[in-house]
Amino acid sequence: MNDPVSLPAALDRFGYKLSPDQIGQLEQYCQLLWSANRQVNLTRHVDYKTFVARDVADVLQLSACIERDEDVLDIGSGGGVPGIVLSILRPDLRMSLCESVAKKARWLDRFVQQLELPVAVFNERADRVLDDLCFDCCIARAVGPLWKLCSWLAPHWPAAGRLLAIKGPTWTTEVSDANERGSLKIIDLTKIVEYPMHDTDA
Repeated sequence: MNDPVSLPAALDRFGYKLSPDQIGQLEQYCQLLWSANRQVNLTRHVDYKTFVARDVADVLQLSACIERDEDVLDIGSGGGVPGIVLSILRPDLRMSLCESVAKKARWLDRFVQQLELPVAVFNERADRVLDDLCFDCCIARAVGPLWKLCSWLAPHWPAAGRLLAIKGPTWTTEVSDANERGSLKIIDLTKIVEYPMHDTDA
């Protein structure tokens, strides 16, 4: 992968300050992810500028909403965002990744092993993981509409703790749809933070 913009340069462009160890791990993660992406669709973008503008930006906002030393479950981890990136930026967290697609879960396990991260990978649906384990919070990004997330978690809120969902510009439509379907009846829904996506109007 020949990216004309390095990861340190991309971080500097958007004003993000990370430690040399974090930058090194993120570089290694990107190279692993982009190499695997040739065999299985794990990400839509394969350059450091977009990685920082989209993934790192989202994860830093998410990180600010999570307390120290929490048990966190990433629902629908896909290629490892936000879960793997969050585990690199927040080593105090006890992170677990949940991915129901077997080939994606296998790649996640390889990433975790090669990065030497203390992260559990479950090749299961989130509701099945929550049948057996409890977390302080669950996180989700680009997994599904709000009504579907809430439906999955409805029988498992005591084990799930709280849900931190990263949503795009159509989030208000998702809230209306979830309300109409009755998915928010027992939920205290709060918009914690709103922020612009870099280099877009969103």
